[in-house]
Amino acid sequence: MIKQSDLIQKKNYSLDQKWSWWPLLPLYPYGQRPTLFQELIPNQIWSFEQLQGLYYVAVPVRLTVVKVPGGLMLVNPLPPTGELIRDLKILEDKYGPVSTIVLPTASGLEHKISLPALARAYPKAVLWICSGQWSFPLNFSVDLLGIPRSRTKTLQEDGFPHEDICSWFSLGPLDIGLGRFQEISCFHRPSNSLLVTDALVSINPTPPKLFDFDPTPLLFHARDKGDQLLLDTPENRQKGWLRLVLFASFLRPAKLTIPPLTEVLRNAFKPGLRNSKFHFGIFPFSWEQGWEESAKQLIGVGKSRIQVAPVLRRLVFPRARDSYIQWLDKINSLNSLRWLISAHYSAPIKFTLREVKSLSSKASSEPWVVNEGDWKFLDSLDGTLLKRGIVPSDPLSAFKD
Repeated sequence: MIKQSDLIQKKNYSLDQKWSWWPLLPLYPYGQRPTLFQELIPNQIWSFEQLQGLYYVAVPVRLTVVKVPGGLMLVNPLPPTGELIRDLKILEDKYGPVSTIVLPTASGLEHKISLPALARAYPKAVLWICSGQWSFPLNFSVDLLGIPRSRTKTLQEDGFPHEDICSWFSLGPLDIGLGRFQEISCFHRPSNSLLVTDALVSINPTPPKLFDFDPTPLLFHARDKGDQLLLDTPENRQKGWLRLVLFASFLRPAKLTIPPLTEVLRNAFKPGLRNSKFHFGIFPFSWEQGWEESAKQLIGVGKSRIQVAPVLRRLVFPRARDSYIQWLDKINSLNSLRWLISAHYSAPIKFTLREVKSLSSKASSEPWVVNEGDWKFLDSLDGTLLKRGIVPSDPLSAFKD
């Protein structure tokens, strides 16, 4: 059994995993980004995964590499650490150079913030970006964001890359107040794979391999009080993963409560926990009985569920169900569809027209706006944003003739 004191020495980060631009989007694991390199579809599609999150609520985010004529296409950029560039070189030596880099979303900050550095790493690649790019809190132009305009094209307006082997489908645009939500998915015909950013996810029922680099986020959230040590066991990894998923999906799940500050401080700063890696024992969470059932309902039993991520469904799509169904109708035309590869969580996932029709049927027949149980906090947040005029009541109004 490994105790928390051992975990500090368990992983020695190398310079190859350094990401110097992390202050632009200060998310865990900050300046050190271990990357998991995997083949998803033999000789066709590969994955580079890194963790991303707040207060150890960290989930995998993926850059997808696709074989295209004459080289490689990168979809959904990630920080190009030395480790990532080194592993990409293995693919370049076999399949040809990186010729195309695609940012298929208007709102995905975690991918947008990485694009300038990735573009500099591959100065001969053509960049394709979704229209309506925006940034927060200051809304900079494409040039000020560091995206080289001289070799940048806009999806739809300038066509699409590699249309000889790829089909492209737009979800949106929708007005979300601060800017535009739009995502353009890619169907790669040689592998029969649909590549999406946020539109659909399938959540791993067990912790992803990426946590093998450092399981601290899992062990941190597996505890019930701040004075408990971080013990690395399979049971704690599983427990921590399910709680992370609930956090990331609902922000404040129904079975999560915030204990009084006096209790939080009473359990903090105990021996063995007095360092920043373990947040000095400060653990402002308490889980009620029944949280495991909430996790099962979210992930599914037997096999993971393909779904719209709850945050996206409740905060972006609550008044735009028809737009989502129309996007599914476009996907329903892909007779050879076989795989789903999302920028988050599990991939590849079996995805055929049967699953597409099931998603469309559920979206059409079941309540779309849920305001009870785990959805209660998201419902309250959406209501507050709507009441204050931060998000529009008609997300399509800005794009109507």
